[in-house]
Amino acid sequence: MHVLRPILIVALLLAFFLPGATHAASQPVTDGWEYRWGDSTFNDDGVPHWTLETDTGQWQGIGFPSNPPARNGRENVWYRVTLPAGEWQEPVLYIFSVDIIVQAFLGGELIYQYGTFDSRGQGSFEGWPWHAIPLPDGYQNEPIYFRVFSDYTDIGLWGEVSIMDRADLVLFILENSLKSLIVAGFSALIALLALVFSVLQTERKTFVSIAVFALSAAVMLVAESQASLLITYRPLLWDYLAAGSYYMLPVALALMLEQWLADHRPWLINLIWKLHLGYVVGAIGLALAGVVDLSSTFPVFDALFLVSIAAIGATVVRRFRHMLREQQVLVLTYGIFCGLLIADMAVAHGVLPWQRVPVSWGLLAFSLAVVVISLWHYARTHNALKRLAISLEQKVAERTARAESLARREQARVRMLTFENEKNRILGDMIAELQDCITLGQAFSLLGRVAPDLCSPLAGVLYRRSTARLYDPVASWGDSSEQSSMPRSLDASKGLPRPSNMPVRSGQAIPASSNGSSAGPLCFWINVESASEGVVTEGVLLLQYHGRCGTEEADYGLERLFSGLDQAIQRIGITLSSIALREELQKFSYEDALTGLKNRRYFDQLFEHECAVAQRGHLPLSLLVIDIDHFKHFNDTHGHEAGDRALQSVALTLQRQFRESDIVCRYGGEEFVVIMPGALTEDATERAQSLCDSVGDASVVFQGKDLGPITVSVGVACWPETGEAPEQLLSLADQALYRAKEEGRNRVSISKSKAA
Repeated sequence: MHVLRPILIVALLLAFFLPGATHAASQPVTDGWEYRWGDSTFNDDGVPHWTLETDTGQWQGIGFPSNPPARNGRENVWYRVTLPAGEWQEPVLYIFSVDIIVQAFLGGELIYQYGTFDSRGQGSFEGWPWHAIPLPDGYQNEPIYFRVFSDYTDIGLWGEVSIMDRADLVLFILENSLKSLIVAGFSALIALLALVFSVLQTERKTFVSIAVFALSAAVMLVAESQASLLITYRPLLWDYLAAGSYYMLPVALALMLEQWLADHRPWLINLIWKLHLGYVVGAIGLALAGVVDLSSTFPVFDALFLVSIAAIGATVVRRFRHMLREQQVLVLTYGIFCGLLIADMAVAHGVLPWQRVPVSWGLLAFSLAVVVISLWHYARTHNALKRLAISLEQKVAERTARAESLARREQARVRMLTFENEKNRILGDMIAELQDCITLGQAFSLLGRVAPDLCSPLAGVLYRRSTARLYDPVASWGDSSEQSSMPRSLDASKGLPRPSNMPVRSGQAIPASSNGSSAGPLCFWINVESASEGVVTEGVLLLQYHGRCGTEEADYGLERLFSGLDQAIQRIGITLSSIALREELQKFSYEDALTGLKNRRYFDQLFEHECAVAQRGHLPLSLLVIDIDHFKHFNDTHGHEAGDRALQSVALTLQRQFRESDIVCRYGGEEFVVIMPGALTEDATERAQSLCDSVGDASVVFQGKDLGPITVSVGVACWPETGEAPEQLLSLADQALYRAKEEGRNRVSISKSKAA
């Protein structure tokens, strides 16, 4: 857009001094439009099939490419038209607007796109700019296709569609925007003057309402003018400015009327401005947060605006004769402006045919009324300014002396609050990031990165429990000589340093250690509550501090630092306890308590994932179903505890026999399953036979007694050899297991392919 700025300056001068020269020649494209609901598929070269079809039976004629009949909630539509011939130097297809994103295809090639289409042919609102689609050589008498997505009330092209030269387009845009820009500038000046009057005459709160209205209307005119995109091509930014200023108009009007009708207690007017202010904050906030599209907030506001204007009008009509003359003038001019806004709204929603509504003229009438009224107030304000100046001179000296005194007393407090707020910010960010951690390992890694900022200016070391007794350093910071004085590790069997007692009274000497020595590390324990182990000291924080600071202010600062650290450690411990509990719950939900293998729930989730990976990547996938032979007889003979020992023995053998990439799970009872990603039938069969041999060679020992060996039967199914979908592997492997049982047990049976 920086290339357009010199052109914009020249064009503005031409538009101002030579209005007749700015009329751009254009060729409207109004005949021969057709539409088709839905979305086209694409070939391997990315060309939409609908641009290649010769069958015209699916296309329906339409007068203008917008809002075809029988939408019924559909969000995708295609339009096409044959471009007329014409003599142009640098032709572009100008479109006033599109709801809401669009692609243009000519000759099977994508020549223009605004917005981002996802794989489903959908996308999010990215603004309402005008569009200039460059047309290649030979475009004449060729069909151009438009792919449109919209979840807005309107769908399709909007306003004008014309062919013109690119240079003429800039002049055309400026010609259509110049009046709005001039009126907007004049209105902004009115807003500035109203703000000045509101400062000088604080009892006249009406000036604030006028300033809000004038400024909102000025921003709206600039943001909605097409020339705004020549300033900076950021359509969504301009639409946010237009929406926010547009939504503020009824707020300003209701505030102004509430002040004028204060003696009559206008509760309805009060409710209206609060309702609209809440809508401004809610709509813009939700749109910025990505909860809703900005486009979806306009229809709701338009309906609310109509209801509010009707309610305000009914209230004003009853009280109009009791208003001051200046108030009546402003109400009438505002009514003109609102009438033009409603007409523009009707055009936007298709109630009225397309035309440019001169909303700026309504604002100009309001602004001129404000100027006339302001001039009348100027004389009175001038005298008030003289009196105010004398009063200010007297008060300035008094306030200056008082301010200097307050400043000296508050300097120390401000520095302290700034320091404390910074620590609170660091702690708040740390807690927020800790809550996103999944494991304690991730959490302590984060603590190691952030602890130096949290504990500065004190040097220190953060330790974490690595074994039942040993604590290893996670992070250290500060001067190297101070770090060297810290222990390399902590041995719990020899006793951990005791937590230090923090001072809480200002002016008291801060002890450097719990034993009262003049220098030494301060100690904090990071306690974590575990479901299995109870409260465990998971971490230790040692901070180096050397004696007194020497001033009451510095001592007070360190007291606050230590107090804040003590509270921070408690909050960190609570957050880590939550992580530990989540980690243990996650482990318990996927692990079989008896065998230590993953359970059926884990298998169901992972098997579905592995099937999808195998099918997407055309990779082999094998599944083994293992069942212990005569397990019920073994249980009845030796007891259930011996049966549990047999299950553990088989589980241990399974873990030894398979690769780390294989997934071994207890499926239920005496059944086990093994997922072998990437394994072919031969590999899976060999591994299954090896498992049978290993289980048969091992004896089950329970309470010192050899109960003899047990055997297993294995069913094997492999994809793609089976010919079925990967999801059928479990059923096929189970059938193969059943055959192994029928054939005498203690053997491997392979699922036959579908062809066999």
